[in-house]
Amino acid sequence: MGKYHFIAIGGIGMSGLAKYLLEDGHEVSGSDIADNKYIDKLRELGAKIFIGHSKSNVPENCIVIRSSAIKEDNPEIIRAKELNLPIYHRSDLLEEIALEAQKSGKCFIGFSGTHGKTTTSGLASFVLEKAGLKPSFVDGGIIPEISTNAQHKSGKHFIAELDESDGTIVKYFPDILVINNLEEDHLDFYKNGMEDLIKTFNKAISRAKKVIVNIDNSGIANLSGNFITFGLKNADYTAKNIVYSKDGSKFKVYYHETPLIDIRIQLAGEHNIYNALGVIAALNEAGVDIQELKPYFYEFTGMGRRFQKVCDVCGITVYDDYAHHPTEIKATLDAAALKFGKEHIVAVFQPHRYTRLKSLWEEFKTSFNNAGRVVVTDVYAASENPIEGITGEKFAGELDNSVYIPGSMEEVASQLIKTVKAGDIVIGLGAGTITKLGKNIEMSLKAKI
Repeated sequence: MGKYHFIAIGGIGMSGLAKYLLEDGHEVSGSDIADNKYIDKLRELGAKIFIGHSKSNVPENCIVIRSSAIKEDNPEIIRAKELNLPIYHRSDLLEEIALEAQKSGKCFIGFSGTHGKTTTSGLASFVLEKAGLKPSFVDGGIIPEISTNAQHKSGKHFIAELDESDGTIVKYFPDILVINNLEEDHLDFYKNGMEDLIKTFNKAISRAKKVIVNIDNSGIANLSGNFITFGLKNADYTAKNIVYSKDGSKFKVYYHETPLIDIRIQLAGEHNIYNALGVIAALNEAGVDIQELKPYFYEFTGMGRRFQKVCDVCGITVYDDYAHHPTEIKATLDAAALKFGKEHIVAVFQPHRYTRLKSLWEEFKTSFNNAGRVVVTDVYAASENPIEGITGEKFAGELDNSVYIPGSMEEVASQLIKTVKAGDIVIGLGAGTITKLGKNIEMSLKAKI
């Protein structure tokens, strides 16, 4: 068995990979700047954890795992180079894990696309696990019902979320690749926008045995290959007889115009019908008895940070959502309006990256139509330098029924509670520190009681 050392082991992605290796019998150590619940779990599984980065943390004869956030001047990177140790990006490790899974006879199903890959990979992992099929998986978010985003088990399937944000999706050789959708995003990496994104996905497609795509998404039309399709009409896998309600939706799935399964999901919105369709298509193509999975689709409540309820205080309910692209924001708010009514929704938007806000400015402006009120915070830079004229304040000024609240999430929460009332649904939207909003609102409201 191998020995691995993770630099910044406490992140959601890194800790998931470390957990997978521990369950597969490998020796794992790692460091981070602070403790958290993911690190506590790794300790329980036998990982050796160091708080703080130091040359002395790095063991000899190990493989060092880093994320893109770890710079060359990190002391543990310096030490690894002094020892001539192999240094893997976390995507290299996922590639290695996937290849080992395939060698052991597992079917590798990768979920990708601009939106929905965390939900689809999580849903596939969840229904297989609940059906007793013992899948192995490495997903991009915590599955609340089973409290993990990664596990190594003896079943016939390996599920993974494959990230396109840094181009590493081209490293994998999945048996089945699902592409939920394609839209212009991650322009800090894809300098030529959609042109570069399509090139990357076409290379990824060339490495997969089967490719399943959402035929209703316009970006998919730019891809090259022979595809299995899913959609709401004229697809290999089609959802028909759709009925929406406040409790989710129900629909019938047809395969080549032959009824395959009746499905109920409690996830709101049309986008989640597409998510369920993509999962059903992938698992059916993998040879799984879909009827065996049927009861568990409705049990799935979504992934952590995907329209996740975080608190309910003084009649004010706060949800946390990772949406940071206009399409994601629109889908979340459309689903929320269906469930609660537009007039009750207070959307709190933390723009993520100056480059994204600049390039998709007009698209962002049209994504808040189903919010009763909008609060815009400062931009979360994500290591980018500011761009002149691209600010949360300016963006708020171009939206209807919108206000700008500057400062930390604590400051945003303290100002926000002055204007919200019982019956309001506050939805934090973004990929940065906005995830702290619910806890800060809860603390501020309780302090007033």
